[in-house]
Amino acid sequence: MDLKLAGKTAFISGSTQGIGYAVAEQLLREGAAVVINGRTQEKVDAAVNRLRTVGAAVRGIAADFSDAAAVTKLIAQLPAIDILVNNVGIFDRKPFFELEDADWYRFFEVNVMSGARLSKALLPKMLERKWGRILFISSESGVNIPANMIHYGMSKTAMLSISRGLSQLTKGTAVTVNTILGGPTYSDGVAAAVAHVAGMQGVPVEQMKSQLINPASLLDRFITPEEIAHFAAYLCSPLSVATNGAALRADGGVLQTIL
Repeated sequence: MDLKLAGKTAFISGSTQGIGYAVAEQLLREGAAVVINGRTQEKVDAAVNRLRTVGAAVRGIAADFSDAAAVTKLIAQLPAIDILVNNVGIFDRKPFFELEDADWYRFFEVNVMSGARLSKALLPKMLERKWGRILFISSESGVNIPANMIHYGMSKTAMLSISRGLSQLTKGTAVTVNTILGGPTYSDGVAAAVAHVAGMQGVPVEQMKSQLINPASLLDRFITPEEIAHFAAYLCSPLSVATNGAALRADGGVLQTIL
């Protein structure tokens, strides 16, 4: 299927690895030009070099989204953007009673304000052109809040609110704002965490990986970043214009509510 993305330019935050990288790769394959982002220039350069084996129309900008000034500098370097994928995010497991105020602020700054700042900067031009796509990569944890990751779940719920609210500003245009509720995905960060736990317990990585599969998953395995990226590419395309203001699942069936 031709997603009609040739001639479009996309920016994906947090895209030197994992889901963000997979989205960048898929958009390149569909003919879009892509600007990627990572915290360090070294990571950005390495990812750009890998992506150039897929398509030449890729460049990168380094910026740490925990630093508002760095984000402002990044925005100033962006070309005209048709597609914004708000993917950057952090996660960890920490009991609620051990959370400090700084933990809450750090998760809100990176996971929530990243998308708010980028959308504020890029949405007006999309509305002027009457075409654009903004996509938030959230999580099923924003609906089914984990007891040991309440601060993370809070940030993913906030993304749903921003996305839905922004969609109300697009009426009468071909601009859309949507959210993907991703399920347990075997990203680079998750793979590293699984390997660490496996090493600590002295068991093979594959055994540990199978033990950590969410028992509610109908897929009965981890999702791959590429499986999220396929869905994201469709939502970024002109073909998806009738989908707006939606929270869409790519969760492997973990969420058990009908709506």
